[in-house]
Amino acid sequence: MANVYSQVYLQFVFTVKGKLSLINNKHNDELQKYITGVVQNRKHKLIAINNVPDHMHLFVGFGNTQSHAEFMEEVKAISSKFINEKHWINGKFEWQRGYGVFSYSHSQIDYVYKYIMNQQEHHKKQTFKEEYLELLKEFHIEYNEKYLFEWIEEE
Repeated sequence: MANVYSQVYLQFVFTVKGKLSLINNKHNDELQKYITGVVQNRKHKLIAINNVPDHMHLFVGFGNTQSHAEFMEEVKAISSKFINEKHWINGKFEWQRGYGVFSYSHSQIDYVYKYIMNQQEHHKKQTFKEEYLELLKEFHIEYNEKYLFEWIEEE
């Protein structure tokens, strides 16, 4: 049987259920390290990970071990369980259904890495909704507003 070779770079963007700001900054490092382990255990290469209180970005050199839908389902389920077991919030933590996934070429790795690692500064100027809609537009993705994330209006 022939070997399979691939080079795919994907940025995943997903948000907390209800678009609430539930990820306390003091937990960022521990959460990111935990998700890094989940990514690596699925035979993918994590290039960048960063979150703000209401959403997360993952930039992954994506292997051929699973579909991106299976990957997101696992990352979200396992990390939700982790957050709930840590009791970081009152009540039950959940990621919102759905996610964005965007592909990049090898020449864009540095740009995307810097973009993701600069999320805290970026969101001082732009809301998550503005950022997400901009990504959809940039990638020419048609969407129905009805099926986007449940937005809480940001001021």
